[in-house]
Amino acid sequence: MQKSRKRLATIVSGCAMIACVGFMPSSPAQAEPDIDDVQARVDKLYHEAEQAQERYHDAQLELKDLQRDLTSLKADQARQDDAFEDVRSQVQDSIVRQYEGESLSNVGQVVVSDDPQSFLAQLSTMSAFNDLQSQLFDKYATEAEALGIRQQATERRATEVAALEKQLGEEKATVDKKLEEAESLLDDLKAKEREEILSRGVARIPSDVPASGRASAAIAYAMAQVGDAYVYGAAGPNAFDCSGLTMMAWAQAGVALPHSSSAQYGSGPHIAMSDLQPGDLVFYYSPISHVGMYIGNGMIVHAANPGTGVVVSSVSSMPYVGAVRPG
Repeated sequence: MQKSRKRLATIVSGCAMIACVGFMPSSPAQAEPDIDDVQARVDKLYHEAEQAQERYHDAQLELKDLQRDLTSLKADQARQDDAFEDVRSQVQDSIVRQYEGESLSNVGQVVVSDDPQSFLAQLSTMSAFNDLQSQLFDKYATEAEALGIRQQATERRATEVAALEKQLGEEKATVDKKLEEAESLLDDLKAKEREEILSRGVARIPSDVPASGRASAAIAYAMAQVGDAYVYGAAGPNAFDCSGLTMMAWAQAGVALPHSSSAQYGSGPHIAMSDLQPGDLVFYYSPISHVGMYIGNGMIVHAANPGTGVVVSSVSSMPYVGAVRPG
């Protein structure tokens, strides 16, 4: 009987616990992401990716210069090799002439080393040294020293090229990573919210942009690309990054610009914001990592980011640094 009471008490207690659990408020569903917070994070990732891409462009320009130097140094080294061999042959002939009439065993002892330093040391101990023309010996020593300098310079440049190529790979990996993170954030949003984020900061396309001279050709090209995609590293014909768009636009006017926003900042005279004219390039962020083209009425056309592509925006939509007038 006592056991039955205990068993009944246990059952009643269990039922009470189940009832309590049933009436407990369920944990709230995971909160929807705040659209402003997501936009801020996406914008930050896009900007970090663009910074890496512009560093990539700068490194590419530097790499071209280094490779040009390396090619020149290798050519110099080849010429120096020839000059060195010419003098070495003259020294060899001079030594052999000194030993004319001597036994073959004595001539056989005069072996000209291929290594410049070893050869110099060899000459200093040979009995024929005092009979060599001092001018010829000095010329040999000078050519050997010059060859060594060029060899060292070539090796330094080759090392710099290798280091820069490694940096290029790292910057490209950063671009890909940041873009992937941004796309992942956007994929978590509903289509309507995603569209709202991607459309922010986009202005109405003006029907007429006042311009004259070469600037008109650059503006016409840039405006014709509105709606095209943004792709890191692209320079047309159907996709662009920021400096790729301005580079190609001004190319239509016969003005060559480097594919780098920071390099473009040094491509012409700097213009005050109050003196902006259509066609001027405007630059953003510190260090500079974005460029657009002024089209008048406080507006720019630019390749914004992978979410919005080539669009028209306010000139003050980003942290303004300065402006340049190409050509």
